[in-house]
Amino acid sequence: MTQLHKFLFDGLPVRGMLVQLTDVWQEVLKRRAANLETGAYPEAVRHLLGEMTAAAVLMQANIKFNGALVMQIFGDGPLKLAVVEVQPDLSLRATAKVVGDIGDASSLPEMVNQNNEGRCAITLDPKDKLPGQQPYQGVVPLFGDQREKLTQFSQVLEHYMLQSEQLDTTLVLAADDKTAAGLLIQRLPVMGEGNLSARSTAADEDEIGRNEDYNRIAILAASLKREELLTLDADTILRRLFWEEPVVRFEPQTPRFACSCSRERVSRMIRSLGVAEAESILAERGEIEVGCDFCGQQYRYDPVDAAQIFTESQQQVTGPSSLN
Repeated sequence: MTQLHKFLFDGLPVRGMLVQLTDVWQEVLKRRAANLETGAYPEAVRHLLGEMTAAAVLMQANIKFNGALVMQIFGDGPLKLAVVEVQPDLSLRATAKVVGDIGDASSLPEMVNQNNEGRCAITLDPKDKLPGQQPYQGVVPLFGDQREKLTQFSQVLEHYMLQSEQLDTTLVLAADDKTAAGLLIQRLPVMGEGNLSARSTAADEDEIGRNEDYNRIAILAASLKREELLTLDADTILRRLFWEEPVVRFEPQTPRFACSCSRERVSRMIRSLGVAEAESILAERGEIEVGCDFCGQQYRYDPVDAAQIFTESQQQVTGPSSLN
């Protein structure tokens, strides 16, 4: 069952989350496989995109942000772009663009970061923007402090969290064709003194990586094997890892697949192209066809449909149009 589980370690400055996406993740892959133009993703891309999807759900749930969290990786390998978008209600969608034959490429450096040009961007796009407000975006490279290529996507995000939030984070991610899953353990900031261990001081807590409670729990989390994360249920995982720890669990949440594409949004996109460009496409193909990369929905406009887009616009082009 697709669920997100949040938990705290009572009296300790550590929180955690576990997500297992099953039917939701299978829906993403099924829609892509049904796309006659693209076909299914290569196996290595499916697994990387699955890890990204699980991680994006964990991060959205962690920050309680009223807006979309968009996670992207892009670079100089055959996997040019992978994108996951998660809304505040944990509805999600994901897509990836592969250029050419991915061949034997299977690792993160091979697929995205062949020449250390790869990047990971996380964008927070507020739902109710104030006038002039822009989305916040953080970008990190796909290499470490010594410019060494990071081989796991979890390492990239741990590096991002340390830079952006100044908080130690441990991530375990895994994905196959049935499940995309992730475990996040994070050290709480010093301000949450009511949740600190009695033997921890504010000075210890304020130095990243010094807290022994976090270090102990992080080691336990990192011992979780890929197969266990993908096949065991949440109760079993948490019991096996933290059976000696004071875990306090909360009511689980249920992420779901949802795409925000619509005919109205596609119409606005066509309108932004202008009458001349729309006429050119119609002259060449007889219709304008736009497919959603996320869900596979196809939107088609014949000359009458296209004319309607421009005649209904408040920014209607003056003068006659051959679309009519």
